[in-house]
Amino acid sequence: MSLHKDIMLDFAREARTGLDEAVFCAGKTVAHIAEILRQVENRNARILLTRLEPDQFSSLPESQQEQIDYEPLSRTGYFSKPHPVTETRRVAVVAAGTSDVAVAREAARTLTYYGEVPAEISDVGVAGLWRLLERLEEIRSMKVVIAVAGMDAALPTVVGGLLGAPVIGVPTSVGYGASEGGQTALKAMLASCSPGLTVTNIDNGYGAACAALRILRLSSI
Repeated sequence: MSLHKDIMLDFAREARTGLDEAVFCAGKTVAHIAEILRQVENRNARILLTRLEPDQFSSLPESQQEQIDYEPLSRTGYFSKPHPVTETRRVAVVAAGTSDVAVAREAARTLTYYGEVPAEISDVGVAGLWRLLERLEEIRSMKVVIAVAGMDAALPTVVGGLLGAPVIGVPTSVGYGASEGGQTALKAMLASCSPGLTVTNIDNGYGAACAALRILRLSSI
């Protein structure tokens, strides 16, 4: 079977949902990614690439690399021009520790692709609660908060108890043995006593950003 027949891109997704097609690059061959980008270019479209590893990016044809705004920390890439920039800053992406920043950056880069300019706040986990409290007024001014945390993942519960804005918790796979690759963080967020906390899958910064975008669009109606 040809690569072309393997790939069926959803170019009508933006019209249906307001969100572009995004390509999860993990598990895909470089040849598949290159063919996807070729089809996107032929349609004069744009696309967001997630989980694009540095070696995958560097193995793409040079002409395609030149069209990708790539960041290795978040493993995200913008192919072609992203959406127009929104003037008002409306989303805070808050990371408990610097070990959570890669996932937080995936959320922030997804928001940036869609024209949002998020406030990125890191290393404000509950082990040093004063760090969060120092930034609380800035966070409170946002319409949506994405809280990214591993280990015991207490940050989203604390944020949800202090703020009235929608809070989206992102559990990360950061932590020692009992953290179980993010399972403990996920269960802690799901069992949170902070009412209304929304929780994504482990390490899913992209999904958190998409949830935030949907909330923002409803709030602007």
